[in-house]
Amino acid sequence: MKNIPLVIGALLFSTLFHKQGVGLNLSIFSILTLTVLILYNKSAFKQKSTIAYALLYLITAASIFIYNNTLSIVANTIAFITLVGHVSEQNSSIYVNWLNGLYTSIAGFFHRNFGVNESEQKVESKKEIDYLHLAKIIGIPLIILTIFISLYKNGNPMFNGLINDIDFSFINFQWILVALCGYYLLNNISNPVIVDPATTNDVKTGNILPYQESKETDNLKKEHQFGFILITALNALIIIFLITDITYLLSSNDLRASVFSNQVHSGINALIASIIIAIIIILYFFRGDLNFYKKNKNLKLVAYTWIILNTILVINIIIKDTQYIFYFGLTYKRIGVLVYLLLTVIGLVTTFIKVKDLKNFWYLFRINTVTAFTILIVSSTINWDSYITIYNLNYAKSMDFNYLIELSNNNAFILKNYLDENNLDDKKALNINRKFKNYMRELKNKSWQESQFDNFKLK
Repeated sequence: MKNIPLVIGALLFSTLFHKQGVGLNLSIFSILTLTVLILYNKSAFKQKSTIAYALLYLITAASIFIYNNTLSIVANTIAFITLVGHVSEQNSSIYVNWLNGLYTSIAGFFHRNFGVNESEQKVESKKEIDYLHLAKIIGIPLIILTIFISLYKNGNPMFNGLINDIDFSFINFQWILVALCGYYLLNNISNPVIVDPATTNDVKTGNILPYQESKETDNLKKEHQFGFILITALNALIIIFLITDITYLLSSNDLRASVFSNQVHSGINALIASIIIAIIIILYFFRGDLNFYKKNKNLKLVAYTWIILNTILVINIIIKDTQYIFYFGLTYKRIGVLVYLLLTVIGLVTTFIKVKDLKNFWYLFRINTVTAFTILIVSSTINWDSYITIYNLNYAKSMDFNYLIELSNNNAFILKNYLDENNLDDKKALNINRKFKNYMRELKNKSWQESQFDNFKLK
C-alpha cells in the first residue's frame, strides 16, 4: 500500500515523457513530485522554509508552461534539487541542499539499502535479505511452470494452439523502461537522504567568527601594517582608474557599437578581477585575529573605502551598459551584464557586513548562493525575448533586426503584430512571416504533453 502512490506516479511519468518533448508534462511532473514529497515527508512541510521552496518550485513549473524556454527548465531543475535537498535537512545551507538533492535523486535507493563496511572495504546490504528464499519463490515456480507448459503442449493440440497464439507485441518495453525510471526517481526522492559529514558539519557551523582574545604580538602588528599598506595602495589605484574612466566617458562622442562594447566588456573584466581580488584579500586579512585586534580601525576603514570604490566602479559600468542599451538595444549579453552587476553589488554589501559584524566565510557563501538562486527563479518568470523585442522595436535608437528573428519563438506573436501594424521592407516581412508560420506549425504538431500557453492562442 505504501508504494501505490509511487507506482501510480511511475505510470504517469511514462505517460508524460515517453517520446515527448518538454512542455505541460514537466509542469505536471513538478506537481507530481511535490505530491510525493508531501505524502512521504509531512513533517518537513510544517516548516515555512520548505513551503517557500515548494512555492518557488511551482513558480518555475508555471514558467515552463508559459514560456517553455531553457532558462525556465534550468530553474525548474535547480528548484527541484533544492526542494528535495531541503526536505532531507531543513537547517542546512542551500548549497548543501543541492548536494543532498542531487545525491538523493541519483542514488537515494542505494544509500537507503546499502552501506559500505569500512573495515572490510565492501558494500553490504542494510537489510537482511534471504536471497535463497527469493530464488525459491520466484525462480523454481517459473522453471516448473515452463516444464509443465511444454508437457501440456505436447499432450493437447488445442492447448498448444492457445500457447502459440499468445502475442506479446502489444507490450511497449520502452514505455515500461521509462516507467521504471520514473519509479526509481520517485522512490529516491520519497525519502530524501543526507550526505555526511558535509550536512552535519554545515548545520553545526554558524555565521559568526568565534571570539578570540587578540594579543598584540609582532606578527599581528606586521600583518596589520601589511594589510593597511596594500589596501590603501589598491584604493589609490582604483581612484585613478575611476577618474580616468569617467573623464573618458564624459569626453567621448564616439557612439559606435564596437566602442561601447569594448568599454562595457573591458570594464566588466576589470570589475571581475577587482571584486574577486577584493573579496579574497579582505577574507585573508579578516580571517581571524585581526578581527579582534584593538588597533584595526584604520584597516577596517580602508577596507570599507575599497568596497565603496568598487561599488562606484559597478555604477560606472551600469552607466556604460545602459548607454549601450539606449543606443543599440537589448540583448541577452547586455542583460547578463546587469544581472552580474546586481550580484556584484550584493557581494560587496555582504562583504561589508562580514567585516563589520565579524562574520565568517560561510556567511558570505550562504547568503550569496541564496541570492543567486533567488535571482535565477525570478529571472525564469520573465519573458526576456518579449521584453527584448518590445524594447528594441519601440525604444532603441538602432538595433540588429536579425537578432530578434533569431530569438526563441516567444516573440513570434509580437513580431507578427508589429508587422501587421507597420510597413516593413520585404526582407523583414518575409523573415517574420516565415518565423510565425513555422511556430504555428510547431504548436499544432505538439501533443498534449508538449503543449504550452501559446497553444491556447491558436484560432
